[in-house]
Amino acid sequence: MYLVLQREGDAEPTRWLYDYKKLMSVEREDIERRTGRNFSQFTQDVQQGNSLCRRALLFTYLRRDHPKTKFEDIDFGWDELKLEYSKQEYTAMREAVLEAMHGDELAAALAAIDRDIETAFDDAEAGEGKARLPIAE
Repeated sequence: MYLVLQREGDAEPTRWLYDYKKLMSVEREDIERRTGRNFSQFTQDVQQGNSLCRRALLFTYLRRDHPKTKFEDIDFGWDELKLEYSKQEYTAMREAVLEAMHGDELAAALAAIDRDIETAFDDAEAGEGKARLPIAE
């Protein structure tokens, strides 16, 4: 899964691989303090669209590139920041759906996944390796 920031006027988005297991302990602790959530709840809230959690995550990635960045300076339009699954993650989801669903429900899920696969970022090109299902633990 990727955290993607594309501000108005940017030709290309900035994309960070969001693997919650790869965040450093100091980063996780900072996120917990800033959001008031334990890290497990934070990972779920990020995926569900919680604004404060997404802001804290963006801050974490921006601070890696610019250590003097302040949390108070992080501001974005809601349409400028999103989470995106990779082609490989969609493929894994598709395989799971084939096992779990049937009939019209399966057809609708496959149509939606196939539509999203076409425009998804390709992890293989980025050299990120085998995708895991994007599930918070």
